[in-house]
Amino acid sequence: MASAGGEAGSAGVGGEEAFQIFYTEVKQIEKRDSVLTPKQQIERLTRPGSSYFNLNPYEVLQLDPEATDEEIKKRFRQLSILVHPDKNQDDVERAQKAFEAVDKAYKMLQDSDQKKRAIDVIHAGKEYVEHMMKEKKKQLKKEGKPLMVEEDDPEMFRQAVYKQTMKLFAELEIKRKEREAKEMHERKRQREEEIEAQEKAKREREWQKNFEETRDGRVDSWRTFQAKGKSSKEKKNRSFLKPPKVKMEQR
Repeated sequence: MASAGGEAGSAGVGGEEAFQIFYTEVKQIEKRDSVLTPKQQIERLTRPGSSYFNLNPYEVLQLDPEATDEEIKKRFRQLSILVHPDKNQDDVERAQKAFEAVDKAYKMLQDSDQKKRAIDVIHAGKEYVEHMMKEKKKQLKKEGKPLMVEEDDPEMFRQAVYKQTMKLFAELEIKRKEREAKEMHERKRQREEEIEAQEKAKREREWQKNFEETRDGRVDSWRTFQAKGKSSKEKKNRSFLKPPKVKMEQR
């Protein structure tokens, strides 16, 4: 989003009041940005790092987390028409990517669970910045310095919340990808084990089948071998039982 300028803030503005001013300025910025040309919207949605910028569906649709379902639907229609590839024939490829980003963001906000997660991340980003502001002021108080931090400026506060929110979305996406890669690796390992088990079972079945099919042949060969052995033995025995030759007595 474009900068709103830091002159609106004052040094004495508290965290909660700064946040209210921040949202007022954000709405003014979004109202101005909402009339960006199709080319500018495509540029915004496909800029370097957009894969992470576009993780926040509210950032994609240029809405605040308090937007109603009707406002979300209306904004989706406006943006989808602006960046639709059919309306941007001179830049179809990027228009398609921008359109997909808008469509994905809208679908995320149509899912109650994903919508809640997105809002939780945005609130977590705001709470983190407020916590850091308090910690900074505690340190300043110990040092006897004026309790003024840069985030007291509504614009600086907005930027800090935006950066922290984007960081949280990016960290969640990285963890999701790591988890997905781990699950894919595990599925691959299990599949390889299944294939190996199937091949082993197949080999065993083939061996058993071959064993059964050659059983008769092996039995016949054994019987033939035994018969030959018996015949040879009988012949040998008969040769040993031949009566000795009688020599004629000479007188």
